[in-house]
Amino acid sequence: MAKLVICDHPLIQHKLTYIRDVKTTTKDFRELVDEVAMLMAYEITRDLPLETITVDTPVITTETKVIAGRPLGLIPILRAGLGMVDGVLKLVPRAKIGHVGLFRDPETLMPVEYYVKLPTDAEERELIVIDPMLATGGSAIAAIDVLKKRNCTQIKLMCLIAAPEGVKAVQEVHPDVDIYLAALDDHLNDHGYIVPGLGDAGDRLFGTK
Repeated sequence: MAKLVICDHPLIQHKLTYIRDVKTTTKDFRELVDEVAMLMAYEITRDLPLETITVDTPVITTETKVIAGRPLGLIPILRAGLGMVDGVLKLVPRAKIGHVGLFRDPETLMPVEYYVKLPTDAEERELIVIDPMLATGGSAIAAIDVLKKRNCTQIKLMCLIAAPEGVKAVQEVHPDVDIYLAALDDHLNDHGYIVPGLGDAGDRLFGTK
């Protein structure tokens, strides 16, 4: 079974409180999500491989470490996932970005793919699927399916908050995908919203209803 990591750093938990607050404005919500994504990126990149190179310091020539291989690929699920991308890019500015667009079929309630654009070398990169909310898990599972169908094998999932139901669903279908969260909430309500949650992340990021 892959890892489930709760990023419980005090700064993340502090900022998440204001992200949850219904009184937080769109501007502040957007900035806080950006900041938490950057802080989470520090944890999600902890296991990136390193290689040794030689550099000249002002004092001596020495061996030191740099990240090995190709930069990360960031795969936000449209549209709410876009709100977390810039925060990750602040730490990994050379990352390439792909997009996966999904909508929910009103009859089957299943996610339907409507847009996919990935880096040309996506299968050679470690990819981070990004979505603020992991509720039922349907969208995350579908996005990971999209990547695996295109021969991508190094995949992680990054969300602000999740319901236990969503985590379980993803782990059952994709047991090889590590999941990184800022918080694991209590449950889903009858309308499929995470409780206590933060409402609709896309609407709060973009000022829509």
